[in-house]
Amino acid sequence: MKFSLKNKIAVITGGGSGIGKAISKTLAEQGAQVHILELNVDNAELTKKEISDSGGVAFVYQCDVTDQTHVKTVITSIQEKKAIDILINNAGIAHVGNVEKTTEDDLDRIYRVNVKGVYNCIFSVIPFMKKKGGVIINMASVASTVGVSDRFAYSMSKGAVLTMTYSIAKDYVTEGIRCNCISPARVHTPFVDGFIKNNYPGEEEQMFEKLSKTQPIGRMGLPEEVANLALYLCSDEASFITGTDFPIDGGFIKLNG
Repeated sequence: MKFSLKNKIAVITGGGSGIGKAISKTLAEQGAQVHILELNVDNAELTKKEISDSGGVAFVYQCDVTDQTHVKTVITSIQEKKAIDILINNAGIAHVGNVEKTTEDDLDRIYRVNVKGVYNCIFSVIPFMKKKGGVIINMASVASTVGVSDRFAYSMSKGAVLTMTYSIAKDYVTEGIRCNCISPARVHTPFVDGFIKNNYPGEEEQMFEKLSKTQPIGRMGLPEEVANLALYLCSDEASFITGTDFPIDGGFIKLNG
């Protein structure tokens, strides 16, 4: 079966909701044993139940990716049972605002989760992957490579994710470790619905349509579409691919402007 992940051990941060949830379920459907690292364990437990009800195998760990000691403890506990094959760095947070509307606290908060969190997870898993190889997928963004209005801190963090991906791929290619990143444009997740509801009360339908049309294809992406790309990059069918950014953006990068 193509894209099989049977007997693979996959660690997914932020795997309890949105894109992370879709990735967790998709990898489990293809036979991976999924380990979800989440700050919000309630969401993660619901994802775990959906996976279990479908015949898959999943485990949940309460984990703050900004705390390196905590991350190392969780990663080591998983590794001690069976070697980790896949790491998906999906956990992240957003911020809206240009540089003048970005406080020092805002910048530090985005950095801790979106940059240091990715570093902490890679730092913790690399020593184990060096023994047998593995796959690392980082969740970047179209904001990694093009200007997006009012996303100063977020763009900074996702630019760092992109360049960390290149660095890891370069440094560990001879160790059998592949590292790529995925750069979505707008994807229809509960976060998007919440953002629209909180910031545009009474205008939800119009704003959803406006945001959808910022993608030339005319709609937002689906979490499952991003998950399918992640599945491919994790699979043996993608064994010749490393050090590459994969936009999944409805034409946003190349067709706008």
